[in-house]
Amino acid sequence: MDLSHVLLLVVAGVAAGGVNAIAGGGSLITFPSLIAAGLPTVDANVTNSVSVFPGYVSSVFGSRADLRGQGRRVRAILPTSLVGSAGGCALLLLTPARAFELVVPFLVLGAAATLAFQERLRGLVGHPRAMSKKRAFLTLQVVVFVGAIYGGYFGAALGVMYVAALALVLDEPLKRINALKNVLSASVGLVTVVVFAVFAHVHWGAVLVLAPATLLGGYVGAKLARRLPSRVLRYLIVTFGTVIGLILLYRAIR
Repeated sequence: MDLSHVLLLVVAGVAAGGVNAIAGGGSLITFPSLIAAGLPTVDANVTNSVSVFPGYVSSVFGSRADLRGQGRRVRAILPTSLVGSAGGCALLLLTPARAFELVVPFLVLGAAATLAFQERLRGLVGHPRAMSKKRAFLTLQVVVFVGAIYGGYFGAALGVMYVAALALVLDEPLKRINALKNVLSASVGLVTVVVFAVFAHVHWGAVLVLAPATLLGGYVGAKLARRLPSRVLRYLIVTFGTVIGLILLYRAIR
């Protein structure tokens, strides 16, 4: 990499870390940047997954105030997240990507629409307060598991999908849901780092440039997310999700 590529990755890393903390979808910034820096597509996807992990960790640290009182919930879903993430990594390494590439855009757009029409959908599936504890627990586990598989496989807009789904099953303010999303994203990121470091071709030079930048962006983004009103935060997440979904759809069908 020359100096221009290094500068590109630094800017992309800071921006992606902030976007991931606020809404998710930062990989749609870093992934194309890695390709622009000369990495092959598969290597760029793997390297990107490893590089954005520090940003997820700093997002958790930045949003820790909104995690208070959620310790039991976090402990209950982390094993599910770790298992699902490992399954997603296995899918990436062992299966062709084309079919999933065609499905991903619709998953992302569906997640954005779910969050946009959250209250109407709650009227159909029932408000979280009306769910039994057993049903709410099982639904939460399914949401976490499916999201973790997706995150281990590709991960772009994982935050958008998690926030949209968690908002349907948890009776919590969006800021607290966003903080929980940061924990889940970090757990997915941890598994991808371990699996890809052992079994895939990671470009560690690019990681050394991107990772500190995502760390900075993630912490700043998490602080900003805490200060945003719920309506503004929801608007930003829906907007990011829609744009990312359309970009992925364009890439899949072109």
